[in-house]
Amino acid sequence: MPVPGSEVPGVGCGLAVVRDGRLLLYRRTRPPEAGHWNIVGGKVEHMEHSREAARREAEEETGLTFGRLDFLCLSEQIIEAENQHWLSLIYVTGDFSGEPQVMEPEKLPEFGWFAVNDLPQPLSRFTAAAAAALRAR
Repeated sequence: MPVPGSEVPGVGCGLAVVRDGRLLLYRRTRPPEAGHWNIVGGKVEHMEHSREAARREAEEETGLTFGRLDFLCLSEQIIEAENQHWLSLIYVTGDFSGEPQVMEPEKLPEFGWFAVNDLPQPLSRFTAAAAAALRAR
């Protein structure tokens, strides 16, 4: 079976979590785009709706509980240097409870809330797409 993302395009999801005009970002330690700041998200599993995949991944990665998620944008990432190709459906929410935590320190060791117009660098490609869509709203 081909490996999603490196042998065939993979399907990913992301969730832009917004509070008081600030975006929740985590720094990645693993490829693709290790060291980049990232919205939470991951892979869409077979037969899983992308919205529910975004919720599942975000809850696993942040410890938050999410309510309503709205579609924000679609991002296609082709990262030739890492032989990665992903199509990511990105959602947005401000409907959550709890405080974010580091749940997966080996993958996402630090996080912060950042103004959408003043984001840390470098940003992952799908985070840059999400931020552009948020600014365009």
